[in-house]
Amino acid sequence: MSTANPLPLWQPDPERIAQAQVTRFQSWAAEHHGAPAEGGYAALHRWSVDELDTFWQAVTEWFDVRFSTPYARVLGDRSMPGAQWFPGATLNYAEHALRAAATRADEPALLYVDETHEPTPVTWSQLRRQVGSLAAELRTLSVRPGDRVSGYLPNIPQAVVALLATAAVGAVWTSCAPDFGARSVLDRFQQVEPVVLFTVDGYRYGGKEHDRRDTVAELRRELPTLRAVVHIPLLGTEAPEGALEWSSLTSADVEPVFEQVPFEHPLWVLYSSGTTGLPKAIVQSQGGILVEHLKQLGLHCDLGPEDRFFWYTSTGWMMWNFLVSGLLTGTTIVLYDGSPGYPDTAAQWRIAERTGATLYGTSAAYVMACRKAGVHPSDDFDLSKVKCVATTGSPLPPDGFRWLHDEVRDDLWIASVSGGTDVCSCFAGAVPTLPVYIGELQAPGLGTDLQSWDPNGEPLVDEVGELVVTNPMPSMPIYFWNDPEGTRYHDSYFDTYPGVWRHGDWITVTSRGSVVIHGRSDSTLNRQGVRMGSADIYEAVERLPEIKESLVIGIEQPDGGYWMPLFVHLAPGAALDDALLARIKQTIREQLSPRHVPDEVIEVPGVPHTLTGKRIEVPVKRLLQGTPLEKAVNPGSIDNLGLLGFYEELARKRA
Repeated sequence: MSTANPLPLWQPDPERIAQAQVTRFQSWAAEHHGAPAEGGYAALHRWSVDELDTFWQAVTEWFDVRFSTPYARVLGDRSMPGAQWFPGATLNYAEHALRAAATRADEPALLYVDETHEPTPVTWSQLRRQVGSLAAELRTLSVRPGDRVSGYLPNIPQAVVALLATAAVGAVWTSCAPDFGARSVLDRFQQVEPVVLFTVDGYRYGGKEHDRRDTVAELRRELPTLRAVVHIPLLGTEAPEGALEWSSLTSADVEPVFEQVPFEHPLWVLYSSGTTGLPKAIVQSQGGILVEHLKQLGLHCDLGPEDRFFWYTSTGWMMWNFLVSGLLTGTTIVLYDGSPGYPDTAAQWRIAERTGATLYGTSAAYVMACRKAGVHPSDDFDLSKVKCVATTGSPLPPDGFRWLHDEVRDDLWIASVSGGTDVCSCFAGAVPTLPVYIGELQAPGLGTDLQSWDPNGEPLVDEVGELVVTNPMPSMPIYFWNDPEGTRYHDSYFDTYPGVWRHGDWITVTSRGSVVIHGRSDSTLNRQGVRMGSADIYEAVERLPEIKESLVIGIEQPDGGYWMPLFVHLAPGAALDDALLARIKQTIREQLSPRHVPDEVIEVPGVPHTLTGKRIEVPVKRLLQGTPLEKAVNPGSIDNLGLLGFYEELARKRA
C-alpha cells in the first residue's frame, strides 16, 4: 500500500456524521447562504475561505450571536495585519457565555475538581448571580471599559467568575498561574498596568500546600496602578491589610449588566512564552474571540448543552481561556486544579471518569507519559462517555495515536490540534465528520486558509513548508500592548511574506487534506538541505525506555559547518553507555534518516521548558552560539533556570 493512501485509524459512522453540528450547519448554510450541499467537509472548507464574509455571517446567525447594534458589513478591511471585523456592531462576550442560565438554571455550568478528585458543581444560576454581583462591585470600584483586571489564580471557579465579570463591564482580563514567580508575573502584568488584582493566598499541587503570600505582597508593591486587591483564601488565611474579601464581593443577588462594546473592543491579554525578551502582550477582541470560539467549540469540537468539556490546563495558558469559552455552547466545563499526575500518572483519566467528560483534552506529553508508565485507562476507568480525546502543546507522535486507540477505545475520535496563543484557537485539528490518520491532524479549520509555503511563497502539497494563513481570522490579535506603531506585531508574523500570517511551524498539507506538524521552523534541523522538525526526533528517541526526555539543536557554525547535538535526560537507573548510544543512533538512522543522526549525544541533568511546558530550543541554541544567558532567555519564562547553567557552561567549554 502506498503511503499516500494509508488506512484510517478511526472513521466516524454515518449516524455520527449525520448528527454532528457541522453537518447540520452545512445543510443550513447551503439553504440560506449558498454553501455547497454536497462534497462534505472539504467542500464546506473551500467555500468558507473563498466566501469569507458569507461564512462568518453564517456562523453568527447559526449560533444566534446577539448584536445590540447591527454591523454594517462583515469585513470592513481584509488586510493583514489590520483586518476590521463586523464594523459598527456592539455585543458582549460574557452575555453569551451566561445565556444557558435562562433555560438550565439548576444544571452545572462548572464542575470544579481538586486533588481529591471529587467534583463540586456550580450551577448556571449560581454562576450568573456571582458574575452579576462582582460586575456591580467592579463598577463601584470605578472599573471602566478598557481598564485592565488581573488574576493571580489557579484553575478555580473564582477565576471564571472574575473573567466573566471583567468582560461584563467591558474591562480587559489578564491572568497568570500562581506557580509563576513574582518576576514572571511582573514581566507580564507591569506591561498592562492593571487596576484590580484577584489573588489567592496559595495553592495545592502534588499533595503539598504552596504559600504565595510573599509573592502577592511583592506584586502589590510593584504594581502601582492597583486600586484594589481581592483576596481568595484558598489555604484559609486572613486577608492581608487593605485587601477586599472575595465572599463579600460575590454575595449580592444582582442580575448582571452587560456593557455593550464594539466588536473589536479588547477582551483579554494573553502572553507569548517570552523565552527571549519580555513576553509579547497579545490582545484579542470580545467579538473576535466570541465568533472564533463558537465556530471552534460548536462546529469543530461538536460541543453542546449535553456535553462536559475537560481540558487539563492552568490560567497561564491560552487553553484555559479556550476552556472557559465552552460556556458559549452551553457546555458544562470541568476545572481541574492540581498536578496532572497526582496521586499517580492516571490522575487525568480518573477525573474524566468522575466528571463524565465527553471531550477530554490534554497534552501530547501526558499521553506519552501514560504510555511509558504502563497506564491502562480502559481497564481501570469507565470512559464510555468520552467521545473525543484531544491533544495539543506539541505534535502527538504516531505511538500516541496507537496507544489511545488501543488503551482507551478502538472507536475513539482522537483530535490532535495545533494553533497558538497568538489566535487563542486552532489552525488545524478536530473535525467530527472526517477520518483520523495516525500522526495527522484531521484538517484545517473552517474560515482558515491554512497553507504550506516554500521560501518563495509557493504553496506545497505533500511537502514540508512554512505554516501560513492567507486570510484574516477574527481572533488574530487586534494589537500587542505597548506597540503603538504595530512594529512588533508586524515583525512577529508578517515580515517573511508581506500580508500573509507566518506562524513559525513546519507543516505538511497532505493531498488528502490532512495536516502534519513537524515542530518550530525557527529551530528546524537542516542537514545537507534535508529539513526535519525536532518533534520527529523526540518521537523516535523517547520511545527508548532509558530516555525520559530529549532536546535536539541544530547550530550553523561560522565556518559553514553544522553541529547537531542531542541532549538526553535519562530515566532513573539508566546510563549513557556505548550500548545505549548505539541504540539511539540506530533508532534515528532507521526511523528518520542517516542525515539526522546527531553529531554528539550528551547526557544532561534535565531539559528546560517554558512555564507552559514547551521545550525551549531557540534560547538553548542561542546559548550554544555564545549569546550571554541574560540576552538569550527571559529568566522569568523558564520552569527551571538552574538547568540553563549546564548549557551555558557547555558553550563556554566548546568556545
